[in-house]
Amino acid sequence: MPVYTLPELPYDYSALAPVISPEIIELHHDKHHAAYVKGANDTLEQLAEARDKETWGSINGLEKNLAFHLSGHILHSIYWQNMTGPKDGGGEPLAQDGVGELADAITESFGSFANFKAQLSKASATTQGSGWGVLAYEPLSRRLIVEQVYDHQGNVGQGATPILVFDAWEHAFYLQYRNQKVDFIEAMWQVVNWQDVARRYEAAKSRADVLLLAP
Repeated sequence: MPVYTLPELPYDYSALAPVISPEIIELHHDKHHAAYVKGANDTLEQLAEARDKETWGSINGLEKNLAFHLSGHILHSIYWQNMTGPKDGGGEPLAQDGVGELADAITESFGSFANFKAQLSKASATTQGSGWGVLAYEPLSRRLIVEQVYDHQGNVGQGATPILVFDAWEHAFYLQYRNQKVDFIEAMWQVVNWQDVARRYEAAKSRADVLLLAP
């Protein structure tokens, strides 16, 4: 029985237009994300077989495959929820919109929203090859940090919880923006669902003490 399943989109394929075309959303969700779900489930089966047969020589490659596909599944699951239609999303998180604590945390961690926006945009646009720009809650410092994710994992602080993710893989934008990744990243700010990001921030804070528990 599959362990992981492809989540349904919280909107229809055309909901993010004109920022992201319906064709991209359909291919991205139904093909790319679905492939990561299948890859994670297939790898778990292969790991179980390796344990049963004690074929430990395959473990290194299988563990890397699991990290790749599982992280791809997790990041994409956050990605879809992080976005909403241009009429409802974008702009800057403001206290009157019910996301005041998130707005305050961004200012405290980065100096201003403008600084944060510039850093996440640059991190997303300059990730070498394929990858992501990520806003994460780091529980040891209790601050927000920006991370670059190469492919689907790596170069991140262990224990940090992603709350806003920008997909900078070519499949996320190439059909519409061609090779202009910077233009896509700038357009992404129009569809950020700050309500979702704020909920993730609150949930991440509630789990912060886990890493700090004394034995």
